[in-house]
Amino acid sequence: MPAPVLMYCTAVCPYCVRAEQLLQHKGVKVIEKIRVDLEPERRQEMMERTGRRTVPQIYIGETHVGGFDDLAALDHAGRLDPLLA
Repeated sequence: MPAPVLMYCTAVCPYCVRAEQLLQHKGVKVIEKIRVDLEPERRQEMMERTGRRTVPQIYIGETHVGGFDDLAALDHAGRLDPLLA
């Protein structure tokens, strides 16, 4: 069973869209999305959990991956697939 993926995001963030596309390309079927634009109180939760203010903030299982650039760097380093498995 693949690791669960959670992403804090907004509707209009191009990096959120790119992160979702990369994850789908990697075979991720389900991404739990927390829309901080629709639920502003969740942004505070995100900042407390991650120490960051920007979206997306991505978790794979219990691992905080970071944003899209971090996700892409993991993929390029060959470390994304093992996290998703």
